[in-house]
Amino acid sequence: MSKPQNLANHARIDPYFHFFLAPVSFAALVIAIAGLARHFNFEHIGLVVVSIAVIVAVFKLRLYPLKVQDRIIRLEERERLLALAPEEWRAQIYKLTEDQLIGLRFASDEEAVALARLALEEKLNRKQIKERIQSWRADDWRI
Repeated sequence: MSKPQNLANHARIDPYFHFFLAPVSFAALVIAIAGLARHFNFEHIGLVVVSIAVIVAVFKLRLYPLKVQDRIIRLEERERLLALAPEEWRAQIYKLTEDQLIGLRFASDEEAVALARLALEEKLNRKQIKERIQSWRADDWRI
């Protein structure tokens, strides 16, 4: 059984991306640049351009689902805060930034509203919010 999630261990590593796609893409670029340095011609220029295109594609393919995930988190956290917050404070929920809402996803229901208020008052960012969480709510569904 894995350790409970907390601030120190909540970052997710995707082995296919972090240990294969990214390193192989960068290695291909280095090899293409080395080939271009040895033999300056259109074929090697093309390999460098294709290697750069592959790196851009790999990172875009990683960033698109992360952005969609952030949008879903924003929606989920607004819904959760609407359910938890007192009626008179609910209008404030829409003043929270995407970054703040993403940080709040790890806060337990008992502390979410108080942390949301603090985030607005002190203009806390995602990292600062996560550092203030006392009762961590694991998010095992993230990408």
